[in-house]
Amino acid sequence: MEILDVSRTIGPGMPLYPGTEPPSQEWHLRMDGGDPNNVSAWKLNSHTGTHVDARKHFVPDGWTMEDLDLRRSVGPCRVVDLTHVDGHVRRADLEEAGIAGEARVLLKTRNSSLGLMDREEFDEGYVAVSDEAAEYLVEVGVETVGVDYLSVEPFEDGEFHTHHTLLEADVVVLEGLVLSEAEPGPYFLACLPLKLAGSEGAPARAILIRNP
Repeated sequence: MEILDVSRTIGPGMPLYPGTEPPSQEWHLRMDGGDPNNVSAWKLNSHTGTHVDARKHFVPDGWTMEDLDLRRSVGPCRVVDLTHVDGHVRRADLEEAGIAGEARVLLKTRNSSLGLMDREEFDEGYVAVSDEAAEYLVEVGVETVGVDYLSVEPFEDGEFHTHHTLLEADVVVLEGLVLSEAEPGPYFLACLPLKLAGSEGAPARAILIRNP
């Protein structure tokens, strides 16, 4: 069994979406200071690094993280090779990839080829999912879509059409996946976000398993 960790380590040097407060760790107890053990507290944005968007992120009465149906983020998936795509992912790109019938798809783009999730500086030119591609994902019944940068949304779209299209259709969105080492093809996905009550998103540990 091969296990591939596709999560971004949370800590110094990680990319952050503009306006996101950097994660921080505060030590409450330290053994090197005479305490009996080590205990720390973390402060971080709910959309830090590899994370899951709850429906409430863009739907006011949508479900929150404690109500995520884990069957949506755990199960067979397909890593789709879109590294050849220039610009944002379009409907035609997904049609050509033949994703119809897939419940969970992870889109590997040139974001992975460029190693954007390993760069501290935010890149506004990242590849995202166009609204027409989002509409196609909904049309063919995709239940969960994952992307290899911090947002499924084109940076220049201030009206967030892609998020609205996906979340209003109750498609689960996984963002910030590290797919640089993931070869295209079938895997078993296990993506478990923190069970945060009332939260519109949560950081997650995501792995891909081949030949489970």
